[in-house]
Amino acid sequence: MPHAGSKHGRVRARRCAVQGLYQWGVTKASPRDIVREFVADREMIKVDIDYFTELMREVPAKFNDLFASIEPTIDRSWAQIGPVEQSILLIGTYELQYCERIPWRVVLNEGVELCKMFGPEDAHKYINGVLEKIARNCRPIEVDGNLTRNT
Repeated sequence: MPHAGSKHGRVRARRCAVQGLYQWGVTKASPRDIVREFVADREMIKVDIDYFTELMREVPAKFNDLFASIEPTIDRSWAQIGPVEQSILLIGTYELQYCERIPWRVVLNEGVELCKMFGPEDAHKYINGVLEKIARNCRPIEVDGNLTRNT
């Protein structure tokens, strides 16, 4: 059985964060209230609650910085991107900028999987492309080194 702080617990935390950030984006409810609601109303046994709480606290707090990294990499206005995809891009950008312990490829793969789970059909391709551009900007040495080893 996965421990809440394990890799699987973080995967589940990201899933909850996509839903929580969606709720935050649509309703403008307080991220703190959304976390309380999730913890009270859902079975969070296998979720890394600390990581979920971090994402729900830090992504809204750093929205302007995250958006500044996202905006030059998208080919449409932010308003034209669905709220699910916005949530996934914000989580991925946060992890790329502030969670260096998470390899960039893991961030991209998680974003794609979250989009396949929650987003519209084929939106995962867009998410992958945008997050790869952000990864190249945020972590050029890691991305270039990884691409060189794989060719």
